[in-house]
Amino acid sequence: MKLPRSPYDKVGGLVYFARMLDKIRLHAAGELPSDYHDYLGKGIDMRMTSHLQISYPRLKEHVLHGNQTDEEILDWCYQHGRRLGDIDIAIWNGFITKLGLRDEFTARLEEFKASSGLANRSDIDTFFHYYEVDEKRAA
Repeated sequence: MKLPRSPYDKVGGLVYFARMLDKIRLHAAGELPSDYHDYLGKGIDMRMTSHLQISYPRLKEHVLHGNQTDEEILDWCYQHGRRLGDIDIAIWNGFITKLGLRDEFTARLEEFKASSGLANRSDIDTFFHYYEVDEKRAA
């Protein structure tokens, strides 16, 4: 089993996009840990595709159709959804990297932490940070 890239890795300036593509590819290859399966196309994946105005199933089909770079896939999203400008990218990155920090997703983050044995870690206050810590322990 393989883990997807860090949510902080960027493609075209966007955080998380590379991770979402990794999850699609790893799942198709049977290499994505089962803990990730229920969240494919949901949660942050859904927010990312909504921001790009592209459907997750359509993106998944495109990713699995050919051997393209992440940048080529992002360009395809821009052609079939909406092109993000610098401000759109900054808004996305600012919002998504803070998801779970004193917002409507905090309780869900606390559930994830508890299920991973990290409930005592008050320093983990965003989903991105949670992924980083939890996946380093799993690697």
